[in-house]
Amino acid sequence: MTQTYDAIILGGGAAGLMCAAIASQRGRRVVVLEKADQPGKKILISGGGRCNFTNLNTAPDRYLSANRHFAKSALSRYTASDFLALVERHGIAWHEKTLGQLFCDGSSKQIVAMLLEECRAGGADIRCDQDVTHVAHGNGQFTVTANGADITAAALVIATGGPSIPKMGATGFAYDLARQFGLKVVEPRPALVPLTLGGDDVLFRDLSGVSAPVDARCGKTTFHEAALFTHRGLSGPAILQISSYWRPGDMVEINFLPGRPRGWLRDAKRAAPRASIRSLLKDALPHRLAATLADRLGHEGDLQNLSDKVLDDAENQLLRWPFCPNGSEGLAKAEVTSGGISTAELSSQTMEAKRVPGLYAIGEAVDVTGWLGGYNFQWAWASGWAAAQEL
Repeated sequence: MTQTYDAIILGGGAAGLMCAAIASQRGRRVVVLEKADQPGKKILISGGGRCNFTNLNTAPDRYLSANRHFAKSALSRYTASDFLALVERHGIAWHEKTLGQLFCDGSSKQIVAMLLEECRAGGADIRCDQDVTHVAHGNGQFTVTANGADITAAALVIATGGPSIPKMGATGFAYDLARQFGLKVVEPRPALVPLTLGGDDVLFRDLSGVSAPVDARCGKTTFHEAALFTHRGLSGPAILQISSYWRPGDMVEINFLPGRPRGWLRDAKRAAPRASIRSLLKDALPHRLAATLADRLGHEGDLQNLSDKVLDDAENQLLRWPFCPNGSEGLAKAEVTSGGISTAELSSQTMEAKRVPGLYAIGEAVDVTGWLGGYNFQWAWASGWAAAQEL
């Protein structure tokens, strides 16, 4: 027997659950079909198990997309403050870390429980372990075959995310479905992902485990956060952030001493002529990193024996130390997927496909990728909310 609903939501992650909660509380009969054995699996592992559920500094310029204006509407109508109010209404204790990042005091399980409670309040039907084998559209209705049963609805919401972290069951299903309905897909690629080093840079892998606050630059974009050396290359918040802007062949430049004024080595020469570049670096950086940088610079001896030009050259290299990553750690380690269903195909107000009435796409499945630090969750909440207003 075919079951009929007002809306079928494919995917029980952040965006799908948010959409189901809002739509069902608006009186819509909603079913969520989730492939995994429980909903919200990516939520559960996020933020070290405490879920960085939003960011107080959310703004459209913190998102990457082929259309940099697309996210404005949804983000302005459902804000970080709106989601925070929901969190507080459920009595979930939270705290702000750095840079506007909000985390649960307790566990990310609280966010999943909150979303499921909101879905229950509206009577949304949440089904896990669902194997979707067929999706069809005709006569104004979508028909989804899952676990051998047919379900029909006038609206279908793609909320299955991107293929990052495949060990969690992530796939490119959203893109296959979009193409089935004639929607363009912006080439997906790993984002918020560690970068790998080879060639001359491979020596820096010996610093595995060393971290320092830096400025990481790629093109015109710079992030001031910590960088971490790994056995494969570069990671840490600054590198994850810049990876979303990096393309193969691009240089990544690291300022190892951010905040130092121009001419600081010349000033040090006058103030402490018997000091060395190596000793100055050891005073400012982890010793292993300082020793490696000093070795690569190659200027030993007292500052008083080095010319101002040599000092200026050393300062310039420390200011913009070039790395040429030979790749990234890929979708297996990427926190999110950049690219996805083209925003040119969707209404920025409703998330509905312009050429396929009743078809919606939300969350990570769409070509909208936020910075590290709760921005992608806020996009999930906002895009899910926007679609739910129209279901």
